[in-house]
Amino acid sequence: QVEVAESGGGLVQVGESLRLSCSVSGRTFSTVILGWFRQTPGKEREFVAATSWTGGDQRYVDSVKGRFTVTADNAQNTGSLQMNSLKIEDTAVYYCATGRRAQGGLIPDYWGQGTQVTVSS
Repeated sequence: QVEVAESGGGLVQVGESLRLSCSVSGRTFSTVILGWFRQTPGKEREFVAATSWTGGDQRYVDSVKGRFTVTADNAQNTGSLQMNSLKIEDTAVYYCATGRRAQGGLIPDYWGQGTQVTVSS
């Protein structure tokens, strides 16, 4: 059974940084990509970033390119999302997910419970 857990959310001010962490247990041969999504009330969950577990092939949504960095540690089954120069519009619940490779990102098969990130002015 694959389990995903995020941590590290919180309240920060515009321009500050925050690092989200993700821990995955019970990975299978099909869980080759680690990704991050976010969601705000009334909106669909949005893809943010993804990377292969073995490194490389990072993908980002245009709105976070140059500000966010996604990493994965294949040996430790952990990952992170480093978020710099945060903007108010980055406020959302952030979800870690792992799953299959897809063009432009991943097909998320397993989700974490989400962690709130709030950016204030």
